[in-house]
Amino acid sequence: PDIIKCFETYLFKRSNRMRISTLTLIVATLFLAACQKDETPAEPAVEAVGQPEVEVREAPRERAYDPASRYDIYAPVKLTADLSHLSDNQKQMLVLLIEASKIMDELFWLQAYGDKKELLSSIEDPAQRRFAEINYGPWDRLAGDKPFVEGVDPKPLGAQFYPSYMTKDDFESWQQPDKEGLYSLVEAQTVKMIANGIESESTINRLVPYNEAYGPRLNRAAGLLNRAADLAEDPEFANYLRMRAIALETDDFQASDMAWMDMKNNPIELVIGPIETYEDQMFGYRAAYESYVLIKDMEWSERLSRFAQYLPELQTGLPVPDEYKAEMPGSDADLNAYDVIYYAGHCNAGSKTIAINLPNDEEVQLAKGTRRLQLKNAMRAKYDKILVPISEVLIAEDQRQHITFDAFFGNTMFHEVAHGLGIKSTLDGSGTVRHALKDHASAIEEGKADILGLYMVQKLREKGEIEEGEVMDNYVTFLAGIFRSIRFGASSAHGRANMIRFNFFEQAGAFSRDEATGTYRVNKEAFEQAIRDLSNKILTLQGDGDYTAVDAFVADMGNVSPALQADLDRLSAGSIPVDIVFEQGREVLGL
Repeated sequence: PDIIKCFETYLFKRSNRMRISTLTLIVATLFLAACQKDETPAEPAVEAVGQPEVEVREAPRERAYDPASRYDIYAPVKLTADLSHLSDNQKQMLVLLIEASKIMDELFWLQAYGDKKELLSSIEDPAQRRFAEINYGPWDRLAGDKPFVEGVDPKPLGAQFYPSYMTKDDFESWQQPDKEGLYSLVEAQTVKMIANGIESESTINRLVPYNEAYGPRLNRAAGLLNRAADLAEDPEFANYLRMRAIALETDDFQASDMAWMDMKNNPIELVIGPIETYEDQMFGYRAAYESYVLIKDMEWSERLSRFAQYLPELQTGLPVPDEYKAEMPGSDADLNAYDVIYYAGHCNAGSKTIAINLPNDEEVQLAKGTRRLQLKNAMRAKYDKILVPISEVLIAEDQRQHITFDAFFGNTMFHEVAHGLGIKSTLDGSGTVRHALKDHASAIEEGKADILGLYMVQKLREKGEIEEGEVMDNYVTFLAGIFRSIRFGASSAHGRANMIRFNFFEQAGAFSRDEATGTYRVNKEAFEQAIRDLSNKILTLQGDGDYTAVDAFVADMGNVSPALQADLDRLSAGSIPVDIVFEQGREVLGL
């Protein structure tokens, strides 16, 4: 890493498409040699009681990347919903919300890559151009962000949130107040200096709030939300839209998050703004713009609403010492099902989100709880087009009966509910878990939600609150879901979380693989023990806020073995899609 940092500093402010000349390579080689340091051996891992021993894994061999073979990994899905129950005003409001969402899409392009039009106009191959649209740039999001356009450099870890020359050490040594904020970016600024009568230029770093960096677009989006509010028939939704418009223009989102949590009866839903921090892979500090326009399924939502009341009880029963579960989730949380009719920005890039748990603001979570939104139509598309075909290849034939949509829906739903469980602030009082774990925070949090979601299923079945199917449906469908999500790759927080869980479960004997058939089966007793052990491990890592320990855990467990890769290759050979891509918009909806 020190060598890489030296090299990054040397290649000051290189552009995305810059080719390194022969002279640069020679100088850089010499420079790297000068930067080399003796490596300090890593401390041996501490063995945890009741948990599988972490074996030392060899780094997987780099596989050849063939971009053209990837252009058809997304299955097209038409994004529609029944709008017949909506009034004319509500349908007009949907048009405005979609237009505001398109602005979020523009903003995410700027954050993820830069100039969308310049990139797309430079690509002649229509299939490659479409792949760039799906990935919001020239990097394959489901293959570790590998470049698929010739001449493009590797994707910067900090996307466009930081200058290309800025390293982690540069940022951490930068004496700048509020530099770790969610709603700002770091910009390189050239300033002129005069010393001894000689004029020169120097580059300095400048912290720029989003409402300044993207002001005109945010103003347009806010105007559309205010117009939509005038058409809203639900007063709480109208209030939320107006408050969210103010938030977009001020970068102050907490009040609108509170208002969003107070809404209960609105048939139309909008999630909009800079929300998740996954795109900032350097630190996980900065939020990316996105938007969802949704239609509430009142019947399914009624079925789900009763589960929220059990959150405090489930928090108390977590398999971890008391100090790691002292925080109590808000009791005002709710669960709802929706048909999504429009995705924009971050949530539409690469793998598509099928469930939402918001707000992310820890203060709002403790005061109001969170809202879990299950995107039923998108979830059904992934189940039919991806999960079932995966199970027909990789799940033992006598356990395939346990692959059900109800279990897939339930596992996904309780994943989102489980984000509200556990611990939000480190035990030493130094700050939030998200801040302490930096670039690993998202993957560890997603891993926590997955495993605690299964813990919730166990407990609610024991209470008789879940009666559909049986617990093995959840376990076997969960195992098939691991294979689905691992295919998202290491650049995805969900992909990394599933790699960690697969390796942890494999070492715990939670499943076994039949060498003759190449299929996997759940071993129920060991599977349930692995749920308890991994829950304890992740909650302890989060509460301790020990970045070094988490970094070692991810390095040890977050890899794909050659055997697993061979099985994943069988899915590709069978033309099973990796994810879905939407045909969406006013025309598709008939608006």
